[in-house]
Amino acid sequence: MSVAAKAKEDLGHQPTRVGGESYAYFRGEFVPLSECKVSVATHALNYGTGCFEGIRAYWNPRQGQLYALKLKEHYLRMANSSRILKINLPHSLDELAEITVKLLAMNGYRQDVYIRPLAFKSTEAIGVRLAGLDDAFTIFTVPMGDYLDTRKGLHLTVSSWVRIDDNSIPSRAKITGSYINPALAVDDAHESGFDDAVMLTPDGHVAEGTTCNLFMVRDGKVITTPVTDGILEGITRQALFGLTKDLGIAAEVRSIDRTELYVADEIFLSGTGVQVAPVTQIDHRPIGSGKPGDLTLQIQQAYFAACRGDDPKYLNWLTPVYPR
Repeated sequence: MSVAAKAKEDLGHQPTRVGGESYAYFRGEFVPLSECKVSVATHALNYGTGCFEGIRAYWNPRQGQLYALKLKEHYLRMANSSRILKINLPHSLDELAEITVKLLAMNGYRQDVYIRPLAFKSTEAIGVRLAGLDDAFTIFTVPMGDYLDTRKGLHLTVSSWVRIDDNSIPSRAKITGSYINPALAVDDAHESGFDDAVMLTPDGHVAEGTTCNLFMVRDGKVITTPVTDGILEGITRQALFGLTKDLGIAAEVRSIDRTELYVADEIFLSGTGVQVAPVTQIDHRPIGSGKPGDLTLQIQQAYFAACRGDDPKYLNWLTPVYPR
């Protein structure tokens, strides 16, 4: 039986959660997370030859429903990342979404959740290459609230670590090995007392935050950096273009200089993990009033309403997990 056929067969079963342990999807089966093991000789562990996605699901207690956010958009991006790394995903986009919903339901979450699909080169081998290696795929889930504080306002610094160029490691792909770049920047920022960092391109323009896109507000207009400035093509970034349009807020995509950040009226970060997080200081300089900005809070409120299924206009963003 093929992996895809086995997954479809498993989707018809309703296994009982054992001893409170969460389930994962691993090598074509739903198994306890503790059973998901790889060898220390796995190629992806040694060389970073894997790609992943970060997806959220939001719990709405009033509706008694868990909503997975933009599943197909995330899996389309994962398919693109996999293409760059010559990894063959074992399922179609629809199957991946279906498996994810099944996994969330099996784990019985009644809280916000983070979903981590991971595709990787699984051959146990020494040697730097992509071709001629086996591929594996897994999904696991963990409860998750705020990744960065979305209320108080963040204090960032401009990192001395430069965002990797697309001709070095493709920033538009979520490649496991490439995350040493933001890890170095995050670590330096935390050691210096900052919440996170802004990363610049090799030519000195603003790229994004360490693991998220960046938006700036000037003169009532929301401005963000282009995909050619070393950023991840963010799912949340794209969603906010539609959201700001619906709110009547003008948006622009263009390069941003470092010092523009210091004179911005407002700044916020966006991403599946960080959601919409206001920034109130950069390099010890207050942004605007030094408090979360009005436009930022308006966008944030609208975004959370959409993610939790409280705004019917954006129900097409969501996939409900539990039967109604």
